[in-house]
Amino acid sequence: MNVRVAMWSGPRNISTAMMRAWENRPDTVVVDEPFYAAYLARTGIDHPGRDAVIASQPTDPSEVVRRLRAPVDAEVHYAKQMTHHLADDADVAWVADFRNVLLVRDPAEVVASYVRSRETCEPADIGLLQQVRLFDAMPESPPVVDAGDFLRKPETYLRWLCDWLGIAFTDRMLHWPAGPRESDGVWAPYWYDAVERSTGFEPWRPRDLQLSPHDAAVADACRPAYDALHARRLRL
Repeated sequence: MNVRVAMWSGPRNISTAMMRAWENRPDTVVVDEPFYAAYLARTGIDHPGRDAVIASQPTDPSEVVRRLRAPVDAEVHYAKQMTHHLADDADVAWVADFRNVLLVRDPAEVVASYVRSRETCEPADIGLLQQVRLFDAMPESPPVVDAGDFLRKPETYLRWLCDWLGIAFTDRMLHWPAGPRESDGVWAPYWYDAVERSTGFEPWRPRDLQLSPHDAAVADACRPAYDALHARRLRL
């Protein structure tokens, strides 16, 4: 039986590096942000490469879920998911079919990174508010992994996750070849420069953040959601 993992993040986290780690396992296939086209089509929001994204994926969320449930020829199916891609009123009962993990990051760091790729940023754009809603809707409380904690001890956290999932850890998850992947979404040229240069997780370092008043207000609006999830985070 397949192990189906859904790693729920917001943008500008370590979510793509995490996808690299899992894809570097010989027993794993990955899916990159399968609800992205549905999100753009539903909201009308303008993102870099919008038309190409919409053309590359189904825009019907029920079709996305059907594909996520489809048989795969791999022991592990890993989906990199963005919580802000789900509608606020979406029926998320289907997530019970997956082993869910929430990946969070300090909102000031998220916003500072986000506005380097897209000029505007609002609280709904970075996923933390939606992560709280998803956490509350899940039948079982999922592990919450904070990016800052993870980057200090990636092997420790990956070993814990593998044990929780009932699969063997491999040190292939700690290092991977640089460059793009066929599994990357068509939006990769706009967002994945750093991860394409990477060959492993960058060690955590403090950030010197310079936010505009508007962007600081966005981070502040998301702070209570982050604090609530951070209090429930996995501590290793």
